[in-house]
Amino acid sequence: MEGLKKEILLSFFPKITSKRYQKILAFFNSLDDAWKANKDEWKNTNWKKEVIDEFFIWKENIDEEKINKILNEEKMKCLTIDSPNYPKLLKKVYDPPFCLFVRGELNSEDYFLAVVGPRKNSFYGKQMTEKMVSELSQKGLIIVSGLAFGIDSIAHKTCLKNNTKTIAVLGSGIDKNSIYPKNHIYLAEEIIQKGGAVISEYPPGTTSNIFTFPRRNRIIAGMSYGVFIIEAREKSGALITASYGLESGREIFTIPQNINSETSAGTNNLLKQGANLITDSQEIMEILNLQNLKQYVKNKKILGDTKEEKEILKFLSYEAIHVDDIIKKTKISSQKINSALVLMEMKGLIKNLGGMMYILKN
Repeated sequence: MEGLKKEILLSFFPKITSKRYQKILAFFNSLDDAWKANKDEWKNTNWKKEVIDEFFIWKENIDEEKINKILNEEKMKCLTIDSPNYPKLLKKVYDPPFCLFVRGELNSEDYFLAVVGPRKNSFYGKQMTEKMVSELSQKGLIIVSGLAFGIDSIAHKTCLKNNTKTIAVLGSGIDKNSIYPKNHIYLAEEIIQKGGAVISEYPPGTTSNIFTFPRRNRIIAGMSYGVFIIEAREKSGALITASYGLESGREIFTIPQNINSETSAGTNNLLKQGANLITDSQEIMEILNLQNLKQYVKNKKILGDTKEEKEILKFLSYEAIHVDDIIKKTKISSQKINSALVLMEMKGLIKNLGGMMYILKN
């Protein structure tokens, strides 16, 4: 059996944190080097002595075969930060998870939008979540939320009702025994069955606590192009997600609220801080410059008729690209690329903007 990546094994160490992981990489060239190093060398990581001692005891007794068996039995993947399907925006946040456990399908090329709100939502919040999520998911955005009671679960269920994918990010392990809240185990399974995913940075067997939920919220915000706060109390977990979004340079959206409502204080404060006031789902698409997302997603599914066309379509989008860059990226001769581009334009797949610049056609 081929050994598991050290990132996967390390994620099972009970005392590991993102900060401690960064300290390892600050001294060692790789986790493989760290794994082979002795205790004296580990002192250079600035981990506390008792944590280093604990790590070495744990490392000696780790059962790699058992871990692999758990992952297989739970049909669970573990994406390290260099994995192709690791969310591309999440890689760029301050402290990205070094390992993401996934059940279901997670595609790094998808366009994610976080939709969050309170566990005790208003009737208005439910109405607006169903309306906005229904429209946004059908426009091509993949809705990300936290599987919690209230707005989160309404967002997930709305996607499922519309036969669109949704992603649930947990503050616990994603194995059936660890999913929280327990009442949403069946919701998690339906999300997976309908093409979405349930993900977490915590290994199987991890129970949620007051510290894991805020960490979960940074993933929800970090992997998304924007954060849509449906409603929020003055002190709310949804506001933590919004703050992570702001920290990562994401657009923050909210909707008009009744100022007398308990669930409006947090969102009204966000508006005072410059959040985008939304009255129509299309406004979100325009602010994110994703007006043509649905057509773009449709075009990305086109495979092309030849090897050259398939390769070219991997790198075309609604952002213009020069033919020289296409040649460089595809590593195909200029003669074959130019011939393919002419045929693709005739088929209506692409558009020549002039100056040898090309985009996908609407």
